[in-house]
This record gives sequence, C-alpha cells and structure tokens, in this order.
Amino acid sequence: MNRLGTLLINNNRITRINPNLGEFLPKMHTLVLTNNRLTSLAEIDPLASLPKLQFLSLLDNTVTKQPDYRLYVIHKLKHLRLLDFKKVKQQVDSFPSE
Repeated sequence: MNRLGTLLINNNRITRINPNLGEFLPKMHTLVLTNNRLTSLAEIDPLASLPKLQFLSLLDNTVTKQPDYRLYVIHKLKHLRLLDFKKVKQQVDSFPSE
C-alpha cells in the first residue's frame, strides 16, 4: 500500500484514525472520509502524518460542526489544497496558538 495515493472510504462508520497512518500510506494525496463517525478535532490529528495530503473530505461527520473546524484542519495539514471540496486559503495566522 506504499504507492496508494487516493482512498475513498465514505459511509463506513469510521470513528478513529490510526496515528501511524503516514507510515502505511506515505504517498496518500487524496482522502475522502465523507459520512463517517468522526466527532472531535483530536480524532483527525493523525491525518497530519500524511505529508502529501492535498485533498480531504470530512463532510457529514460530526467533527465538521466543531467551532473553528476548518481553520483547525488547515492549520494541522500544511499542504492541504482542498477541504470538503472547497479551495483552501491559507489563513492559519488567525488560528489561536496551541
């Protein structure tokens, strides 16, 4: 699976993401996790281990209703170009420091 670049796993009741995901999928650039069961911002932190991730969809997950969801994801995933099928504008300067 080292060469896998695109993964579409929507509608799968996913509740957590393996923290070592980047080791298994180092070339992942597109990930669609639409309509799963991700609820908190901390649950998506492991996506930061995917250095080439540019396109991500988390639509229809409860996590998208969290305050500052979009800004948080953009801050964590530095190379992201598209989030939930909307272009990313790098506005991380306005994100509260950790």
